[in-house]
Order: sequence, then C-alpha cells, then structure tokens
Amino acid sequence: MDELAVPPYFICPISLQIMKDPVTATTGITYDRESIENWFLTSKDAIFCPLTKQPLTKASDLTPNHTLHRLIKSWLVENATPGSGFDRILSPRPLLDKTHLRKLLRDLTASDDGLRHDAVRKLYALAIEGDTACRGRMVEVGVAKGMVLFVMRCFKEGKVGGLEEGLKILSVLESYSICETRVLDVIDSLNWVLGLEMENHIIIKSYAIEVLKKAIDAAPSTVISGYELRYHEFESRYQGFESLQFFKNVTNLLREKISNSALKTTLTILTKLCHWGRNRIKLVEVGAVFNLIALELEKPEKNITELIFNLLAHLCTTADGRAELVRHAGGIAVVSKRILRVSIATTDRAIQILSLISKHSARKDVLVEMLRVGAVSKLCMMMQSDCEGYLKEKAREILRMHSNVWSNSPCIGVYLMTRDPR
Repeated sequence: MDELAVPPYFICPISLQIMKDPVTATTGITYDRESIENWFLTSKDAIFCPLTKQPLTKASDLTPNHTLHRLIKSWLVENATPGSGFDRILSPRPLLDKTHLRKLLRDLTASDDGLRHDAVRKLYALAIEGDTACRGRMVEVGVAKGMVLFVMRCFKEGKVGGLEEGLKILSVLESYSICETRVLDVIDSLNWVLGLEMENHIIIKSYAIEVLKKAIDAAPSTVISGYELRYHEFESRYQGFESLQFFKNVTNLLREKISNSALKTTLTILTKLCHWGRNRIKLVEVGAVFNLIALELEKPEKNITELIFNLLAHLCTTADGRAELVRHAGGIAVVSKRILRVSIATTDRAIQILSLISKHSARKDVLVEMLRVGAVSKLCMMMQSDCEGYLKEKAREILRMHSNVWSNSPCIGVYLMTRDPR
C-alpha cells in the first residue's frame, strides 16, 4: 500500500485520506462529506471553503460527486489487496441501531444524573461522528424530541450537567421541528440558558440561540407579539416575551464574541420579534440600538451589516428608537457612511432611517449633526449617482424638507441644491 500511488484527486484536502463520499462545494472544490461537515460544525467564524476561503452556507452548498465516487470505487476494487485497508472504505457505514438509540433515549428520562449524562454524551458522539444519513436516523427515532425534553428538565431542576452536549446535538440535527404545544416551555428554558454565566457560556449560548430560532419559528403569532390575547393564561408560569429579561438576554448576545453564524441567527430572531410594536419598544428599552451601532462600528461582513440596518430601521419607527440613535455619538454618522458603500438593501434601510429622523426627530441640533457628519453630503451624492430611482426620490424628499437649514452651509455646493429645484 505504501508503494501504490493514489491519484491526488481521490484525496480529501481536509483529511488527506481517500474520499468515501465525495461532495463538491459551490467553489468547485471536492471534499469528503464527513470531513467538510465536521469543518462546518467546528467552525467558530463565518463558514467558508477551506481552500478558496470563499463563503459557504453549510450542507446546502454541497453536491454529491457521483462520477468521482464511481472512479474511486473502481480504483479501490482494482487495487484492493489483503491488509491494504481499502475494504474499510469500500464497506458502507453501518446504519445506527434504532434499538440502541431508543435505549439511550430511555436513559435520558432516568432519575439518576449519571445515567442521564452518560446517555447525552453517547448521543453527542453519535451526532458529531455520524454523517447526514445517521443524523436523519436519529431524528427519525426521536432524539431531537428527547433532547428538547432534556433541556427543559435541566431548566426545571436548575442543573447544567450535559446541557452543552444536549444543545449541540439539537444544533447539529437540522431536520426537526418543535411542537407548538411545547414551544412556550422550550422558549422559557432557552431564556434561562441565555441568562447563565458559567464556563463556556458563550459556546452554550451560541447553540441555544440556534435552537431558539426553531422555537420562535414554531411559536404562534400571539406568543411572539407579546401575548396580546393569551398572556394572562401563562402569566403564573411563563415570562417569555412579556419579560424584559428575555429581550435583554437575546440582545446581550450582540456584545458577546459569538460566531458569525450565531450572530446572524440572533439578528434574524430580533428582527422577527420586532415586527410587533410592543416588542420594538422593549428592544429599545434594553439597549438594542446602542448595541447594534457598536456592532456595526466593528465593520462586520456585508450580510451582517444588512441585518443590522434592517433591524435599526424597524426600531427607528418608534420615537424612543430614534431618540436612542441620535443620542449615540456615532449613530447618524455610521448610518450615513454606509450609504452607497455596502449594498442596495443597506442603502435603502439607511435612507429610511434618515427619513424617519428628518420627519419626526428634526431638532435643530440633529439637523446640524446630519450636516456635520456628512449625511447631507451623502444625500446629495445620491442625487448624482446612478442608484435606483426610488432611492433618489427618498433622498430628494429629505433634502427638500430641511433645505432652508442646509442650503446656506459652506459644506454643500449651491449647485447640488439648485440642480433639483423645489
């Protein structure tokens, strides 16, 4: 085997071993499925192709390379000899034993803490080491449901043993949903997790926020809107969206050094929550506007900036949200600087924010600040750019509203105002 030259295109760039299940990423690079999926699971930052460094989005970017798989298999059959080890590659991975999985699930409900923790560790190992088919079999048997119940039990008993492994299993098992009848208890449990301060709490919270998104996706709209109709029914046992602590726990993740994947999920959750006015007010109250501005000042990647500005635009529909943005020393500045520099979506949201401020929060000091930090200059630049017509119209509307304040400023050329007469 040592003298046999293996064709280099049979070798996985990650494991440096012959590929058992070759899959090709959108970047054109082929990897062994198990290796690239483990790469995704262990990546703490943005998920990208290990060789080209181009961004990927987990398994959705992987396509089975059937031609290469047939070539590898034919080559292995032709060159297999006793002791070569090729038989291990040719032999398919055995399916998980459902009986064994059910036994582990029964152990999860045991009264003995040691037995429960041992079951969680074994299920964790199976989830991490298994491929997509194995994880699908785990979901089919009910492992996801069992882990949800385990997390809820941890909350009710105030115990954290096995919690990290349990949440990691739920974040790995993608093809499952949370039952609507349990969603309140699940959100309550995850709210507790997000408030924990313990060793590895950032990692645990990163897993928890992924599970929370599934729970919120399954939640009835009346729950997300703040129990407009159902609050009193659950008031004695559940604080959920009526509790400022829930919004504070989620918003605080914006200040933590969590992975880009968890950060995007957090921003997506907050955006969905603030579709209802009551929730926007609560988010502003717990400091979401300041946290978002601070996050944007760190110059995150493009899609995170788009999520930040989308959320800021929602929050600025409230008076308190606008007040917080103009109160921040870098609020108007960071909004104006992203115009025409990130994407059409970001520019759209930035113009929407400036429009809301110009209409509803246009104190003299705010208008002077817009002039000083370059917001007015950016609006004039938009009138001269080749951006979409509706964006130019929005910029024109803002300039017209306060032209009497800005037209005499030496910072603005008179021709920029006169080329678009009122």
